[in-house]
Amino acid sequence: MFHLRLFWSVISVLLLISLCFVIFQYLREKKYKVDLLNCKLMGYNDFIDLELKRGHSIEDLDLGELSRFSLIDLSGKIIYDSEIPDMAILGTNCKHKEVRQALSKGISYDVRPSAYLNGVYFFSAKKYDDYIIRSAVPYDSVLASSLKVDPLFLSVTFLILTVFITAFYKITHLLGQNLNRLKDFATKAEQGDMDEFSLHFPNDELGDISRHIVQIYNRLQKTKQALIIEQERVIRQKEEQEALKKQLTQNIAHELKTPVSSIQGYLETIINVKDLSGDIRDSFIEKCYKQSTRLSSLLLDISTLNRIDEAPGFITKEKIDLAELISSVLHDVSLALHEKKINVRNRTEGLSLVCDGNNSLLYSVFRNLVDNTIAYAGERVFLYIDCDTGDPDYYCFSYSDDGIGIAEEHFENIFDRFYRVDKGRSRKMGGTGLGLAVVKNAVHFHGGTINVKQRPGGGVEFVFSIKR
Repeated sequence: MFHLRLFWSVISVLLLISLCFVIFQYLREKKYKVDLLNCKLMGYNDFIDLELKRGHSIEDLDLGELSRFSLIDLSGKIIYDSEIPDMAILGTNCKHKEVRQALSKGISYDVRPSAYLNGVYFFSAKKYDDYIIRSAVPYDSVLASSLKVDPLFLSVTFLILTVFITAFYKITHLLGQNLNRLKDFATKAEQGDMDEFSLHFPNDELGDISRHIVQIYNRLQKTKQALIIEQERVIRQKEEQEALKKQLTQNIAHELKTPVSSIQGYLETIINVKDLSGDIRDSFIEKCYKQSTRLSSLLLDISTLNRIDEAPGFITKEKIDLAELISSVLHDVSLALHEKKINVRNRTEGLSLVCDGNNSLLYSVFRNLVDNTIAYAGERVFLYIDCDTGDPDYYCFSYSDDGIGIAEEHFENIFDRFYRVDKGRSRKMGGTGLGLAVVKNAVHFHGGTINVKQRPGGGVEFVFSIKR
């Protein structure tokens, strides 16, 4: 049963933790007692060193309970041992652990059998200026027992574990009963008989939780129905997106096919007709160039839209003065404006319109709008560019001309990709059908919005914002 598995799982972990704690406490307590004993022997070593420096004879020292001490020079040779009168049997070099570590670290201790006396000793060695003093006491049963863990600690630990295990068993047993009720509730809920069964839950925390589960179950049923409706909506939306994607692919293929077919037709005529006059040949080559330019513009617009749609995070931004950018656009198209006798009223000159944006995309916004005016507004028209700087967060631009304008019926779709007000005239003018789509997406990328409306007095006006 679940409560028994839970009980034994927790108890097993608890026993393991308790065992680790007892072992840790034993080692910690043993180390403390060993350090205490070593500190005591170090006191004897310091006392011996002090007496020797005062000129007392090493044989006359009275060290009380200290049973043995040795004097070792810095080469490791034992000079004196209180328990071994014959130094000849000790050899020329002492290589025991406590001596080696005292030579390198200054102090050390070790528990080991004596090489020359019977029994196990606790050795404590300390290095001084000219020698090492090593004291020792027998590691007998009394000393060994003093280094064992305190039996009272074990008894208290065992008593605490017993109380905890008993209390935890009662808790898990009660939990098991409540879980069985909850299991019965789940069965009833599956059968749709929840209201009657909910009365049998106890008036405790688990009973409250169970009653909340009933309410949650009812809400989940409603949510499930809402999710089904939403799923159907998403499927329809996905189907619409697939259809739009298919239509967009067909539009791209059609738009690419038109200039490519024209270029291919002109070049085929030039190649196959050997006696073609020079004027006609030059005319065909010029038309090929115009079509290739249109094709290049189309590919550039498609690339720009894809970059905005699919990788906006990789588009870099920098500080840009929009007033200077607008002046740059107007300078680049000044010849075309002059040919169409278009008068420009740029009211952004002299303003400081600094924003954080992408130079290429912002250039495309104003360039496409100006190109549309040049291509479709007609001749001898006025072009107006204005900016309202009253908003602390946005620059609000107005771009308009008093040309032939656009019928309001087209306003809803004018920013759609490949949408043309006059398809034949747009292609003839070399338009790609993507200019205003680029404008809209670039404005949205810079945190703004764009709208189109009829200009009072004739023409069309684009109102859009760019985040500062």
